[in-house]
Amino acid sequence: MTRVWLAGARGMLGHALARELERRGVACVSTDRELDIADEAQVLAFARRERPSLMINAAAYTQVDLAETEREAAFRVNGLGAGVISRAALEIGAALAHVSTDYVFGGEGTTPYSETAATAPRGVYAQSKLEGEELVLETARAGGRPYVVRTSWLFGLHGANFVKTMVNLMRDRDEVRVVSDQHGRPTFTEDLAEALLALLGLGGETATEPGVYHFANAGETSWHGFAVAIREACLAQGLTLRAERVVAVTTAEFPRPAPRPAYSVLDTARIEAALGKPPRPWRTALEEYLRREFANRG
Repeated sequence: MTRVWLAGARGMLGHALARELERRGVACVSTDRELDIADEAQVLAFARRERPSLMINAAAYTQVDLAETEREAAFRVNGLGAGVISRAALEIGAALAHVSTDYVFGGEGTTPYSETAATAPRGVYAQSKLEGEELVLETARAGGRPYVVRTSWLFGLHGANFVKTMVNLMRDRDEVRVVSDQHGRPTFTEDLAEALLALLGLGGETATEPGVYHFANAGETSWHGFAVAIREACLAQGLTLRAERVVAVTTAEFPRPAPRPAYSVLDTARIEAALGKPPRPWRTALEEYLRREFANRG
């Protein structure tokens, strides 16, 4: 019988994964901060006791700017923790899906990044996530079945995200200012959750070959373009907004502690071939998110 260990279950993606596992009737044991994934003894004891056949690591330190001053904390979760949980998966013979980020790329490119493109993480968060990827993939040489799934610009039904922030700002202000010189692909957590489980062979699919995959909803945009689309979709759904303008600004006009890649569009051809279908457009996913998140709040 399939049994999944979901680490990071109370995060935005974790909630989506838990819902999808429940919908599919898959047995699941969930953990979050009560289990320190960087504590090897604790993790191994848990894995040996629960004996999951599949593991999903959705636990992460995601405070991109704060990581610049909390380097140790970021590397403990994103680097060390990823390594610990991958070695536990190897010991008990479980496949592991580990979630990573588009930030591992430097952002100098002009065409979508494939899984084999050179990485060049620029900030502490990005560097810690790349270290985690490398530690997870190391287990393949010892017979492990690791999947590293990079994704980008997540929004979902639990917790803070760019879409929710924009909606709240547009309700309070006459205009919002959003950077227009950073480009990527927005991703709805519900769609990412389905893709992750499909990669692992849950829901009747055959498990795909382990390795690195990219997943994001179809279509690229800038943060400014994303914000404009959010406003348009909200108005189309009858939500009341105050903001009349979404003003484009440069990254230089909106400085942040951590550098962001100017271009981090992911090429999803490999996962499309593996799963037999392309991801749906991010605009379609956005419309669903808004209906589910704000439908009853006007």
